[in-house]
Amino acid sequence: MPQEKATIHPLFAVPDLPEREFYDAPETGDEPEVCPLCYGSGMEIVKGKGARPCKCRKEKSYSNSIEKAKIPKRYENCHFHSYRSLNPTQERAFRFASGLVRDYPAIERGLLLMGTVGVGKTHLAVSILKGLTERGFSHCLFYEFGGLLKSIQDSYNNVSQTSEMKVLQPIYDAEVLVLDEIGASKPTDWVRDTMANIINTRYNDKKLTIFTTNYLDDRRAEKDETLEDRIGVRLRSRLFEMCKTVSLSGEDFRRTFDQVTPIKRNQR
Repeated sequence: MPQEKATIHPLFAVPDLPEREFYDAPETGDEPEVCPLCYGSGMEIVKGKGARPCKCRKEKSYSNSIEKAKIPKRYENCHFHSYRSLNPTQERAFRFASGLVRDYPAIERGLLLMGTVGVGKTHLAVSILKGLTERGFSHCLFYEFGGLLKSIQDSYNNVSQTSEMKVLQPIYDAEVLVLDEIGASKPTDWVRDTMANIINTRYNDKKLTIFTTNYLDDRRAEKDETLEDRIGVRLRSRLFEMCKTVSLSGEDFRRTFDQVTPIKRNQR
């Protein structure tokens, strides 16, 4: 009897899954140890079509990039989709921040998000890092400026296992850097010199930097300090060139956490 010829079904590469829009956060929740789509292989088989990279690889890569960005756990739920614009200044800041993510890397200037406490500056700065990470720009980094100064000071300790350059090198190398709360530390000569070193290095290397600060350019009261008072005339001038200044105003959103919903009389 003649042997039956086996039917050969060729496999073809299937187009990858569509990328998330920058403002969509990845799904969260408990995930199985082994992906049910690719069974840990990293490649998903599409019946009758072929194979494509599994979406679990993208989510794992995203998680790793977020971890490397050193975004504090406090801000893990901050994203564009969770930002609440309560007035025109916050809406304007949202447009600038989301536009930066959309247009990067065709952008030459970062952002200086300026405003009083609790108006959403850090929320938007973190959203920028997450949005860029979702687009595949993995060399993003978050640092609170006071915490960075403490890490540098700790490197001077004789028993420290690190050095000043080891602390600063990731700051210099980051493709996009968020420096949160500049001007908050007491403006000693050392603080200003350290700040100038960081800002000038990134300026000369044309690295994009996002700054946030609670200090404004104008005094609302005679006793108020301006950002220029805190960081000096020279550095404030440099920031004008490096960043678009975006001012936010409004009430401290954190105060809403202390508000109690009134109980109706018929409720017990």
